Amino acid sequence: MPKSNIQDIIEALHPLEAKVVPFLKDGVSFEALIQKTGLQEVEVMRALQWLQNKGVLKIETKEKNVVLLDKNGIEYAKSSLPEKTILKALGSKDIELNKLKKEAGVSDEEFGVSIGILKKKVAIAIDRGVVSMTEQGRLLFGKEGLEERFIKKLVGREIEIDSLEPEERFAYENLKKRKEILKEKTIKAKTVRLEHLGEEIIKQKIETRGMIERLTPEIIKEGSWKNKKFRKYDIKINVPNISGGRRHFVNQTSDYIKRVWLDMGFKEMTGPMLQTSFWNFDALFTAQDHPVRELQDTFYIKNPEKGVLPDKKWADAVRAMHEHGGKIGSKGWGYKWDPEEAKKNVLRTHTTVLSARTIAELKKGDLPAKFFSIARCFRNEAIDWSHLFELNQVEGIVVDPNANLRNLIGYLKEFFKKLGYEKVRVRPAYFPYTEPSAEVEVFHPVKKKWVELGGSGIFRPEVVVPLLGEDIPVLAWGLGLERSISEYFKITDIRELYKNDLKQLREIKIWRS
Repeated sequence: MPKSNIQDIIEALHPLEAKVVPFLKDGVSFEALIQKTGLQEVEVMRALQWLQNKGVLKIETKEKNVVLLDKNGIEYAKSSLPEKTILKALGSKDIELNKLKKEAGVSDEEFGVSIGILKKKVAIAIDRGVVSMTEQGRLLFGKEGLEERFIKKLVGREIEIDSLEPEERFAYENLKKRKEILKEKTIKAKTVRLEHLGEEIIKQKIETRGMIERLTPEIIKEGSWKNKKFRKYDIKINVPNISGGRRHFVNQTSDYIKRVWLDMGFKEMTGPMLQTSFWNFDALFTAQDHPVRELQDTFYIKNPEKGVLPDKKWADAVRAMHEHGGKIGSKGWGYKWDPEEAKKNVLRTHTTVLSARTIAELKKGDLPAKFFSIARCFRNEAIDWSHLFELNQVEGIVVDPNANLRNLIGYLKEFFKKLGYEKVRVRPAYFPYTEPSAEVEVFHPVKKKWVELGGSGIFRPEVVVPLLGEDIPVLAWGLGLERSISEYFKITDIRELYKNDLKQLREIKIWRS
């Protein structure tokens, strides 16, 4: 690089960068730069990040294992190792083991370990429970051992295990077998690798004295800017990415979907997560012995175990529909309907329960009516890449005497088009409380195949008549929110939608609007 360009970079250095550059060399550690520059940790890191953006250096991070003093090690550094304390208490006299322990003032555990160490080093002799110091013991007592030196070296420090000298490693291996003298941990060590530009810059003289960093009204007024240099600014330099605050991406999509339905003339319906089985199952003509009501599919509530049945007109109408089909020519389910079963409280297994309750509250003057909901529901399912035990469902109903299947298809295609799916198709299917029923599928642009995203249909008279009082077409659909938006975010495992990974939340793209 031409010298003039290098000089331009030098003249654009921030004061923090200018303080760090003179101490840069290939492989220098982050800690060494803090020590040499006298800057705070955050100041050095900021300077290195700016220099990295300018192509001067690279910050490399690697994990390393270090050793430091634990609780007992800190205490022994202040006094001495318990074996030295025992030798001091023993001195030149012969003494019984129990009395020696008392005079040394060490714990039972420390005494047992230390006696073993001293015997191994032939520092003491024990004859019939009486301890005496050997010649070797007197030599040990008079000098500082490897373990003691190693403990003193560790005071207030962490030392990389791979960098230990042979004698230090010997002491380390001995001490780590003992209780709470040493402890290890893994830390991330930062070092600097100079680029070619960095090697050229460190050869230059860095002079920032008298350079004006920022122009202020006082400088202009006083004229002190004259005959001085201003720090240059490189407007082309790369700057770190800044992740602005925003809502969780699932909430972003939820807000957008609400706006889509509102723009199409729908009203939002809401309701509690805790529902009686009457609204969650019975009102939707789900038989009381249907497998979907079993514990492996549904979360039942222990306290309160049961709720109350709704107005008698709805309870009686639903009872009649289950038992004999009411007055619409249906056969019903042909059993005796149990009101106690209908009172059982559950966490709603679908948001269709909101549709049932909304229909029941409608009056003739309210028609035609269109409603939607985006709400959480719960299924007792094992969690895997395609299943969650709680999920958000996009629900919709249109109550209109003139509604038909073509209207239903039109609503669904328009909705998915606004979600970014160009190819949408609706195919015949079976669902328990709609007839006719249809699956909604979209064409997956990457997998090149049709993927089901939800179910739909027209509510059966057995659902509508007990709640509304007459048989009027009710278009209905239920779509999985998570499955519908996963493709946009390139998520293949549905669990990733809610894993609260900060990196993912910062980098994931904004939902289309």
